[in-house]
Amino acid sequence: MNQPSIIEIPTPKDFHFKECLVFLGRSDQELLHRIKDGFVYKLLKIDQDPLLLKIGFIDDSLQVEFPLGKPTVKAQKMASDYVVDWFDLDRDLAGFYEMAQNDQMLPRVVSKYRGLRMIGIPDLFEALTWAIMGQQINLTFAYTLRKRFVERFGESVTFERETYWLYPTFDRIAEIEVDTLKELQFTARKAEYVIGVSQAMVNGELSRENLLKMEDYQQIHAYLTKLRGIGSWTADYVMMKCLHQSAAFPITDVGLHNAVRIQLGLEHKPTLDELKEMAAGWTGWEAYAVFYLWRSLYV
Repeated sequence: MNQPSIIEIPTPKDFHFKECLVFLGRSDQELLHRIKDGFVYKLLKIDQDPLLLKIGFIDDSLQVEFPLGKPTVKAQKMASDYVVDWFDLDRDLAGFYEMAQNDQMLPRVVSKYRGLRMIGIPDLFEALTWAIMGQQINLTFAYTLRKRFVERFGESVTFERETYWLYPTFDRIAEIEVDTLKELQFTARKAEYVIGVSQAMVNGELSRENLLKMEDYQQIHAYLTKLRGIGSWTADYVMMKCLHQSAAFPITDVGLHNAVRIQLGLEHKPTLDELKEMAAGWTGWEAYAVFYLWRSLYV
């Protein structure tokens, strides 16, 4: 086997790799990446070939190794672009931290988790279907559904007795029947929504590239919510995690409500009107405010 090559990706001033790993390691049912000895391993597929990334942090840069062997220059560039996207490295968070200093509940969480980046889901199909799976169920069961989904329809590579998985492709899912997903304990509606999204991507009705071209928050939100099974929360979640829309605000999110209640010591969860008032100063940074408040919910 060829010796793995290494590429370096400079990180911005406000970047805390260990905090990012805490987020990535929050579920023991995660199988789309693996954390081991301070590194995160991620399997990609580039030009039809599997590419395993081993990502660490040294001297203000992410070090990306390729344990399966040296990839082409093109594949290295695509891997680098993926990592920058995944860790939201192109975003300057100075404005967010400045805003947070004057907020009623953000100073403490921002101080504690400073350097945490919005860990994204660069693949639109994965972001949409993961959000659909999580609708109206607890996070543990959502992970169970996703694990079954990936193991049934995804591809995998085994390296040094560890198995690494790729998320199923939309063209693969577009061919299956609702009953096939129901066998995995998807509800009929969720199965219909997931297959519907995959078919919309196959026929070109839906793509990340086209959504990113829209740029305007309201335009993207309106387009996504026209799709069956994509409500306001799902659209905002996908805009946060996939489309880099820092103004996306999943205001109905239960985790957000719990975090706000805890941070402010409230006896009840805030109402939507109360939340809107509390978030009045977050304009343009709603997604990061929510992400940091989510972070406050787990150890």
